[in-house]
Parts: sequence; structure tokens; C-alpha cells
Amino acid sequence: MIHPSAIIDPSARIADTVEIGPYSVIGADVEIQDGTWIGPHVVINGPTVIGKNNRIFQFASIGEECQDLKYNGEPTRLVIGDSNTIRECVTMQRGTVQGEFDTKVGSHGLFMAYSHVAHDCTIGDHVIVANSAQIAGHCTIGDHAILGGNTGVHQFCQIGEHAFIGTGSTILKDIPAYIMAQGFPAAPHGMNFEGLKRRGFSKEAIRALRQAYKVVYREGRILKDALVELESSAAEFAEVALFVDSIKKSTRGIAR
Repeated sequence: MIHPSAIIDPSARIADTVEIGPYSVIGADVEIQDGTWIGPHVVINGPTVIGKNNRIFQFASIGEECQDLKYNGEPTRLVIGDSNTIRECVTMQRGTVQGEFDTKVGSHGLFMAYSHVAHDCTIGDHVIVANSAQIAGHCTIGDHAILGGNTGVHQFCQIGEHAFIGTGSTILKDIPAYIMAQGFPAAPHGMNFEGLKRRGFSKEAIRALRQAYKVVYREGRILKDALVELESSAAEFAEVALFVDSIKKSTRGIAR
């Protein structure tokens, strides 16, 4: 299961069912769990934990020390969940002691070629990061979010669950849950209703989210007044509550 040309550090903990391709390098303090496939010419450094049934393609650099001038060799980590697809030349880097300590990647994600996850990021489940999208340090990407190709996400930004970021966008402020945004800088262009339908959201919930979007983005209200207006809808629909909560959690202000 391990090609004879691969270089494996003696301290690496590799499950019996892991496959490692030619010329890949697995460094110290790396743990790779059952069913994960590592292609050729992959470099994985530690401390890094990689879960089950992941697929990591050639020339990916996983768990390397971060590109942060504050980093001084501390044993921070990268933690990756299960069943992710990590394509060619993807880079995912460890955290910092000044940040979250861990960079965290969830499960069932797709990270297309040349995409980047920087230090101290938290990436949710079922996230899609298209080709050459770049996520700077300390960012949070919610479950089911989609980042179009060549998207750039500024450090400390948050992108909410089910959000959709159009190709070539620059994210300078937080994007609430469900929002579709695009541009330089990215601006909102409605909600990702088509994606919500595909994921089984009820007609009633989608109707409530349409109204919530109008309250926040179309009626010219001050944001705090808009959130007050949405209190009753948030109490009735968990989907609206998630939208409201993603706005309240914003630290950089939301794109409007």
C-alpha cells in the first residue's frame, strides 16, 4: 500500500489501509487514518492529523509551517476530517499559537487545484473551494459554502453556511449565511435559493428567508433595526435564526 520510493518518517502513524504513491514524503508527527489515498509527489508535514477516506492528489503540500511572520516553529497543527478530495497543488498550513493553534478542515469537502487554506482557518463540512481560490489566515467558512475560482478571502473574514461566492471575487467583509456574493469587493446578489432547494429546504423556510433578505438588504433599514424586525421569524424558523446569528457573529461588518 506504500510505494517503495515514498519517504516515511518513523514517527508517522499510518493506518494499514492507507495508500501512499511514489515519491511522496510523510514527515514527523503525521497521523493518517483508514482508507485515505495519497497520490504521488505529495508532501505532508506535521503535526498533522488526516482522517478517514480522504483523497490527496499529486503535488499537494499539507501541514507545512504557515506563512506568518509571527510563527516561530511552535508545534501547531493541521486537522483534516473525513472524505475530502484535495486536488493538485493544494496548500493547507498549520496554525499559530497567537491564533487558534489548529487549522481545522471539516469533512466531505472538495478543494480544487491550486486552492489555499492558510493558518488558523476553520473550514466546515461539504465546502467546495474552486480552482485557485485563496483563503487567508484566521478565516471561518461555514458548512456547504461554495467559493468560486480565483476568489480571494481577506484574513479574519467569515463566510456563512450555504453561502455562494462568485468567480473572481474579493471578500473584504463577512458574508452571512445563504448569501450569494460576487465582485471586487464582493457585494450581495440575493440568496442561494437554488442550492437550498437541492438540499431539501422547505418552501416555507425559503419563503421566510426571502423575506429576511428583503428586511436586511432591500428596505434601507439600519442593521440593528432589521435584526429586531426578524426576531419573530427567527423564533419560528431555524433557517432564519441561522441567518440572523451569522450577522450577529460578524466581526468585520457584513457585505451590504
